Amino acid sequence: MGSKNKLKRFKENETFHNVYQPTREEIVDATYKLKGNWRTDVFKNENPIVLELGCGKGEYTVGLAQRYPHKNFIGIDIKGARFWRGAKTAIEQNITNAAFLRTQIELVDMVFAENEVDEIWITFPDPQIKYQRTKHRMTNLKFLERYKKILKPGGLMHLKTDSEFMHGYTLGLLHGTGHEVLYANHNVYKLEGSPEDVTEIQTFYENQYLEKDKAITYIRFKIN
Repeated sequence: MGSKNKLKRFKENETFHNVYQPTREEIVDATYKLKGNWRTDVFKNENPIVLELGCGKGEYTVGLAQRYPHKNFIGIDIKGARFWRGAKTAIEQNITNAAFLRTQIELVDMVFAENEVDEIWITFPDPQIKYQRTKHRMTNLKFLERYKKILKPGGLMHLKTDSEFMHGYTLGLLHGTGHEVLYANHNVYKLEGSPEDVTEIQTFYENQYLEKDKAITYIRFKIN
């Protein structure tokens, strides 16, 4: 994407009522006004809150919001030029239960209060295969602790990935640390009984993986 196009999208994001872009200072200094107030101040209802972490173009956030009108969805990504597409689609189609937040995933427990979130989706994260990158792996123990802080007790986690490495790493870690694996499937499009919200909503990159006949994996779990 050209820099002119990026700038145009950044500017347009600033005009979108469903896009939130706090500064790092606001978040780190614990002054971010929406922390603990997402239901009342953003969605104006008491419905469950579901996050998509690393939402990319926002297809999953928008798709889930359309599928579950009585839940609130927030797509989170540091790359605003990417989720511009999802935010724009939500506005064009009058999808009022989808919002987008521009921030780093590492700060997620600073923008949401304890027990404020009901579910978290992680869709096609970078598997960070190199050993020195493990601290950035979005299902490592440190990240799971962050998610646990903001999830209500019994809140659901979802991991959908094309990376067999990420799937195996996460399953091993969950079993090894006593977390509750509710469902695991190493090829959701080839095996029967896959959840519909896993197979009927597809991201831009997922479509490319499927064209190459790449297996898509899925895990649903709870952090104990």
